[in-house]
Amino acid sequence: MLHINRVNLSVIEMPLKLPFFTHLGTVKKRQSIIIEVMDRDGVSGLGEAVAFSSPWYTEETTQTVLHMMKDFLIPKLFTEKINHPAGISSIFDSIRRNEMAKSGIETAIWDLYAKKQGIPLSILLGGSRSEIRTGAVVATQNEEEALKQIEYFQEQGYQRIKVKISPANDIDFLRAIRKEYPHIPLMADANSAYTLNDVGRLKVLDEFQLLMIEQPLSVTDMVDHATLQRQIATPICLDESITSYHDAYSAIQLESCKIINIKMGRVGGLENARRIHDLCVKHQIQIWCGGMIEFGVSRAHNIALATLEGFTIPGDIVSSNHYWEEDIIEPFVEVKNGVISVPAEVGIGFSINRKRLKEVTIYNEEFVKGKGV
Repeated sequence: MLHINRVNLSVIEMPLKLPFFTHLGTVKKRQSIIIEVMDRDGVSGLGEAVAFSSPWYTEETTQTVLHMMKDFLIPKLFTEKINHPAGISSIFDSIRRNEMAKSGIETAIWDLYAKKQGIPLSILLGGSRSEIRTGAVVATQNEEEALKQIEYFQEQGYQRIKVKISPANDIDFLRAIRKEYPHIPLMADANSAYTLNDVGRLKVLDEFQLLMIEQPLSVTDMVDHATLQRQIATPICLDESITSYHDAYSAIQLESCKIINIKMGRVGGLENARRIHDLCVKHQIQIWCGGMIEFGVSRAHNIALATLEGFTIPGDIVSSNHYWEEDIIEPFVEVKNGVISVPAEVGIGFSINRKRLKEVTIYNEEFVKGKGV
């Protein structure tokens, strides 16, 4: 049994090396919350809550996550018996949604538990890979800049390229990429930019032999995606629509997609991500591990998650220096020849660079069991 008696929250902020563009907005700097949970034996675990500072991706923000953690999740954590991190999601079930807040704490407890067991988190989760394949995101819709980024990613060995598209910039953009790179594994992420009125336009995208089109329609939709999938050859991948195991089950039953992007932050943590993984494997739905422009702690958890057998498509897990001049973990995550080596050390296999964490922290608060929480 775990006896958690201390939780530390650090809100950090760092500028990206390059702006990250979607049709929903441009991200130039990133906030995140680093969670450290400690038990009475002095062992600690690390998690990261990956909500953005504004609600453009989900309804959660850095501030709402802080509120949920301080006023609801941490007090519940201090009063409940925890035998295994797989039970955390059930403990938090009485609190609706707020999946990124839940995931930040739950993932920290997984790291803590793996360390106390003396094994890598990947092994604790049931993973079997010693390395994972990885892809990169082209976060610009400028044609010339996109081609430059793809050239760089090809030199780095990334095994799949994702580009952002919208009705304002899709067919000509993809055609230019395919002209220069006719055979690279290429996918397009629409971030819900289309409706069923765009079926004709989306059919044209079949000519580009994409691995998938990610989240073409509304984030709340399952039915229209099923209608669209019957009319296009390109596999649909659902991302924002999948916030729970039941969402994944519904999408599979309705045949809304052929691929699912699993993001642990979006679904409430590693246990829910693992359950969705198992469901997809059972129903022969392809899956991959998505990224959230996150810092090293979340990236480390994603590495462990992506060692599960069902993750057959290269994920959005890039090198630490892809987004940041200096990450907050030691050692940095490195992509070599398109793969990342899975740490053999206990827990997530990475530690916090305390000096760097302090430099980028804009708010810190610690909670101790029995002292006001």
